[in-house]
Amino acid sequence: MSTLSSLPGGTWTLGDLTVTRFGYGAMQLAGPGVMGPPADPDGALAVLREAVDLGITHIDTADAYGPQVTNRLIREALHPYPEALHIVTKVGATRDAQGGWPPAREPEALRRAVHENLETLGLDALDVVNLRLGNAQGPQPGSLAEAFAALVDLQQQGLIRHLGVSNATAEQVAEARAIAPIVCVQNMYNLAYRHDDELIETLAVAGIAYVPFFPLGGFSPLQSSALSAVADRLGSTPMSVALAWLLRRSPNILLIPGTSSAAHLRENITGAGLSLSDDDLAELDKIGR
Repeated sequence: MSTLSSLPGGTWTLGDLTVTRFGYGAMQLAGPGVMGPPADPDGALAVLREAVDLGITHIDTADAYGPQVTNRLIREALHPYPEALHIVTKVGATRDAQGGWPPAREPEALRRAVHENLETLGLDALDVVNLRLGNAQGPQPGSLAEAFAALVDLQQQGLIRHLGVSNATAEQVAEARAIAPIVCVQNMYNLAYRHDDELIETLAVAGIAYVPFFPLGGFSPLQSSALSAVADRLGSTPMSVALAWLLRRSPNILLIPGTSSAAHLRENITGAGLSLSDDDLAELDKIGR
């Protein structure tokens, strides 16, 4: 295994868990539309093993991916898990036959989801569980109190070590923090989508991680002439520059770019380690403003 320091960004602590700031998101290991098994199961197992061999200690997943596909792949590839590896999962949404993500945030649904994650991952306790809020269109206003309290109860039972929220408004983050400590917020954020700038600063002061999903734009990759210009000047790719910018954006940002290719995983790591000058950063900073 590579040393932690060899990965760009160094490490961060989620509560009492130390993780590499460069992590790995498992969503893309499921089939098309995040439904069903991967076309290349052996390749999916290989990329998970490569992630751990490269020193990554933060893997993001959810039992809804597949459903249950990515968790089972993680277990097959990596169980028994290395002591340094920490798996972060999320609950609060399920899947329907059309590939939608209907919410499932009633206390009983959340209890069932936590137990299913424990079973599919082969764990006695989950390192971090994020409560997924909102819907596929993004965060939606409303109280999370009942749902979050159900997870706090499971935490008190010893089934969850640490809590976080996902797809949340700033008000919901504050509401969760008033109920129990959280170690991370996982929201959509990237170079072109900067809605959470203020929230990131607030969380950094509090020592809470911010984990952007769709760090490269998601299903519609980032397109920007300014981004392309900086990448061309550095002899790199726009995606590499976008990852490097996120690591420079704030020390509490953790990356979880996903890929189903071990070669692409290595490219992402190299890209995230790209050195950006102050001029590069100033140019990139204008994109999402």
